[in-house]
Amino acid sequence: MAEANPATREKLDDLGSPTLLRRMAIRLPNPAMIQNDDLAMEIIDVAQEAMSRLTIEKDIAEHVKKTFDERKGPTWHCIVGRNFGSFVTHESKHFLYFYLGHCAFLVFKTQ
Repeated sequence: MAEANPATREKLDDLGSPTLLRRMAIRLPNPAMIQNDDLAMEIIDVAQEAMSRLTIEKDIAEHVKKTFDERKGPTWHCIVGRNFGSFVTHESKHFLYFYLGHCAFLVFKTQ
C-alpha cells in the first residue's frame, strides 16, 4: 500500500485546524461538513487503520461502515475509491469527504 501524500489544505472552515491535516497526511476537498473535530479524527483514524490492514477498496469501505455502525449506531455509509461521483442525503454535520493517499473517502450518516 502506498504511503499517504503530504497534506495539502484547500478549505478547512468546517473541519478544524491544519494541525489535524498535517498529522493525518490527508487532503480535504470541499465539502468537509463535520464540525466535530473528534468525530472527524475518529473517521480518519478508522480509515487509516482499514487501509493499513486491507487492500481492496470494498473491504476498506465495509470496515469503516461497520465500525461506525457499532460505535455510533446505524446508519453509516462509506464509499472508497479513486474515481466516483455521488449525490446523497445525509444527517446534518455527519458528512466527510477526504483523501488518504490515492483513495477518496466519502463517509456519511443517514436516519
